[in-house]
Amino acid sequence: QVQLVESGGGLVQPGGSLRLSCAVSESLSSFAAMGWSRQTPGKERELVARIIKADAYYVDSVKGRFTVSTDHAENALFLQMYSLKPEDTATYYCFGVRHGTSVLDWGQGIQVTVSS
Repeated sequence: QVQLVESGGGLVQPGGSLRLSCAVSESLSSFAAMGWSRQTPGKERELVARIIKADAYYVDSVKGRFTVSTDHAENALFLQMYSLKPEDTATYYCFGVRHGTSVLDWGQGIQVTVSS
């Protein structure tokens, strides 16, 4: 069973930056799409960014501030976050969608808190 493990979260002041990493236990070529979602208590999980080959999608609220990328040599997925806002506070999850399926494999989640 594939494992996805997030790292890089924490507490940051408004306007600051963080880089989330997601280490994947198998080749990224197994996945048709990968990305990041986030969730706050009492709300549904929200898609933040998704990457399919070289094409990236971002939810409007993070466009121009977040960048999703992959490193196939390291079997890793990243989310670079700039100009962070308090409303970016959430638990962030990385995910992958395998070729030929609609099943998502999820990481365990990592907390990002934006506060002064």
